[in-house]
This record gives sequence, structure tokens and C-alpha cells, in this order.
Amino acid sequence: MTPNWTVVRVLRDRDAALCLAALVVSGFGTSALWLASGVWVKDLTGSNGLAALCVLALWAPTLAGPALGTLADLTRRRPLMIALNLLPAALLPTLVTVDSPGRLWLLLTVLFLYGAAAVVHEAAKSALVAAAVAPELLGDFNGLRTTAVEGMKLLAPLAGAGVYAAYGGPSVALLDAASFVCAAGLYACLRVREERPAPSALGLRERTAEGTRFLWGHPRLRPLVLAGGAVMLCAGFNGALIYAVVERLGHSPAYTGALYAAQGAGSVAVGLVSGPALRRLGERRFAACGIALTAVAVAARAIPLDAVALVCGAAIGAGLPCVLIAALTAVQQEAPGPLLGRVSGTADTLLFAPNVIGLAAGAGLVDAVKLPPLLLLGGLGLLAATVPLAQRAASASRTAARSPSDANPA
Repeated sequence: MTPNWTVVRVLRDRDAALCLAALVVSGFGTSALWLASGVWVKDLTGSNGLAALCVLALWAPTLAGPALGTLADLTRRRPLMIALNLLPAALLPTLVTVDSPGRLWLLLTVLFLYGAAAVVHEAAKSALVAAAVAPELLGDFNGLRTTAVEGMKLLAPLAGAGVYAAYGGPSVALLDAASFVCAAGLYACLRVREERPAPSALGLRERTAEGTRFLWGHPRLRPLVLAGGAVMLCAGFNGALIYAVVERLGHSPAYTGALYAAQGAGSVAVGLVSGPALRRLGERRFAACGIALTAVAVAARAIPLDAVALVCGAAIGAGLPCVLIAALTAVQQEAPGPLLGRVSGTADTLLFAPNVIGLAAGAGLVDAVKLPPLLLLGGLGLLAATVPLAQRAASASRTAARSPSDANPA
């Protein structure tokens, strides 16, 4: 099936098109704010470490992923998704008052709450899509969604940097709030029937533990998720160095928009080929190849040339999603519907909580240690994450025939 025919099939389905549009619109606003918040703090304080704390605030709620993911199994997903888009839309306008280092606490608080809503959003999203999109379109939808959302990274960082340069940080916050209002309206238009989840005698802790036990005891899921967590630890460390990389190149902080745009281009490319690559290589080999590419690109950023930095950004964008695509696809294939929120929340914590640790480590070291050794350390750490995947290459060949597009994510 050609890509154009895939697009037509998805867009001709009303609910599939609405879900895709909501994800793209909110993703655009999030990507724009993610970049602008760091630039905002860098301009207010002059500190690379404090700028990196913005991303840390966004990622920190993943530490509570299993419990937050359980919330997605307690209620119908459509009204929950509407509420999860309206919450940040209400919080973001408060950032118009952030005009000095003394108001930095407000920005970090809003970003933290924003990140918590995003964790529940991610856990609920798979179940809502499974209920709203026709089963025969789920594979096409998931592939197109990956390409579309990653494609926003080509536009959103540049747009966010441009709006920030012209009008300042508060304008980017208002733009993001408007994107969430639009996404909530799109979810409200869905014609989806959801049964209220069956009551359970188990408490929140016990229900959360169900998802954790399922994931940890699953022989296919656990190695992929653990490898992904190791990669995200190193990715967080590398992400905290981005403003120092830009400073070493001799550019203003807004130049990070160009690097993120290059990374988005790489992610779009890998999204288009991930299905065939998973079928041909299997999950573990596909993940290992992506990690190795990312490791080389991170280390090569030690070369202070614009062209090298842009190529490395594209390579990181292509390599980094591979292990995440492999792990999250396996979760969607293996987790039963009633447990999907909890299992997804647990997987997100194991995958993305190490990113918080990496960000914290990078933020603490970036102002104290020279940049090239830190980049080389990040590259070596990524290469180390390929070891368990390479050791299980034989297992990967047994799953090579399986494709994300053939699986029902419900």
C-alpha cells in the first residue's frame, strides 16, 4: 500500500482524522513551548543549567507514571482526554507574568503540572484510539500519527523560536494554550461509545501493581523497556548539553530551533521506514541499530561545526526513536485492554524517568566540566545500552516477521 493511499484511508474515516488532528495540534504547541521555555530561562538568567531545568520539570512526573497511568483505566477516555487538554490551556496564560528570575518558580510549577497531565494523556491515548478508530485502520493510523507528530518538530521549534524572538515567552505560552483548546474541541467531536470501566474492589496501589507485575514478568517487554530506559538516561544527559553546544558554535540560544528541526527531520524519516525495518530486523536489532546511530551522533557533536551539528541532530532524530518505537509497539501488542493504561504508564516510567536523571546530571555538570568529554561520555553510555540487545539477537530474529501495522494496539 502506498503512503498516499494510507493517508486517504485514515483521513476518510471521520474519527480517525479527528484523533490525528488533535494529536498534531497539541503536539505543535508542546514542541514550541518545550524549546521556548529553555530559551526564555536562558535569557532571563544566563544559566545553561537553569535552562535545562525546564525540560527536567516537564519530564519529572514520569516518575509517577504507574500510578498516573492507572487513572486512565478508571474512567472513560474521551472525557478524560478533553479534561487533560483543558487543564494546561487554563494554566499556561499565567506565564504572562514571568518577566524576571524571581518568577522562575511559576514557570517551573506550570511545566511540572503540564508534564503530569501529559503522562495521563499518553496512558489514555492508546485506549481512546482503539475505541474511536475502526480496527482495520489502527495500523495505518499509528504509522501516520508517528510521521505527522514527528513532522511537527520540523515546524514547531522554528515557529516557537520565531514567536519568542518577536513577541517573547508569554506569547509562546498563549499559542500553546490555544492549541490545547483546539485539541479539546476535536476530541469532543468524536463519535465514540465507551463503556464505563467495571468497578474493582482493589485499591489504587493494588491496581497499579497489576500493571507493573504484567510488564516486569513479560519476557518480550521487559528487555526492550529496560534498554529504552538506558537510552533515555543518556538522551537526557545529552539534552541538557544542547545550549552549551549552541554556545560553543557561537550562536544565540534561539539557534536550538535549527538543531531541533534537524532532529525532527530525522524522526520523520525513521517513522516512514520503521514498519518495514521492524519486519526485516526484528525489534531488538532495530532498536540496537538506532541506539548505535545515536551514540555516534552524540559523540560527533564534540566537533564545533554548524554542518556537523545539524547532521548529528538529524542522526539523533533518526536513531533515538527506534528503541522507543520497538518497546511501545510491543506494549500495545501484548497488554490486554483493561490493563493498557497501567502497563503503558509503567512502561513510560521505565522508559522516560531515566531521562529525568540524565537531565539532572547534565544540568549539574554542564557548567562545571568541558563540553567535549561530556559528549563523548554520552556516546559511550549509549553504546553500552546496545549490549543486552545484541546478546539477544537470536530472539530478535524470531519476532522479525511481526509488524506494528499488523497488531491491534487495544
